[in-house]
Amino acid sequence: MTAANGRAARTGNRAAPRNGAESGTGAREAADAGLLPEGSGPAGRPQGHDTVAAVVRQWRAVRPDIDTGPMEIIGRINRCAALLQQAEDAPLRRAGLTRPEFDVLGTLRRTGHELTPGEIARETFSSGAAVTKRLKQLTGRSLVERRGDARDRRVSHVRLTDAGCELVDGILPEQLSYETAVLSGLDDQGQHELAMLLGELLIQLEGRIGAPRG
Repeated sequence: MTAANGRAARTGNRAAPRNGAESGTGAREAADAGLLPEGSGPAGRPQGHDTVAAVVRQWRAVRPDIDTGPMEIIGRINRCAALLQQAEDAPLRRAGLTRPEFDVLGTLRRTGHELTPGEIARETFSSGAAVTKRLKQLTGRSLVERRGDARDRRVSHVRLTDAGCELVDGILPEQLSYETAVLSGLDDQGQHELAMLLGELLIQLEGRIGAPRG
């Protein structure tokens, strides 16, 4: 799930109950994508140290004078994000979508009503020019429709078509299945605590550097 379409999760929602069949499919897909490595422990938990721990040890060896504490957190967040995106982008590629394009579709689906391009830009943390380009692509594929504002010709309103809605509804369960499989090594309490900590960090970051990403 993307940051834009999962932003409500940071408020502290607990993980959804796991469905056995769906989790099994997601586990196989996550393993194929390299998210559950060979030699993993129970529930896909890696044995030994992760890659960031090795990097930190190397830095400590050559620069024992610097504090590598932040690297142990930020490095792991970045590494997790990269691995997760590799897996979650697979169904998007099959559908011929980029991640930013799916962000637009997902935003229209979860809000449930028409949005202006400016509102979409704010919801997806994007620039207006980037949203305009994505809307052109999605309109050309008949996944969204635009209509002019009756009172202000400078304003347009965007909504999902039936095809766009079906596409989002088809992709989202697959992405959630990936996420369920990846998180299966953490119990409900661990997932809840991790969500809370990441939510606190995200609130701080959005307050400091929450500018459009492009």
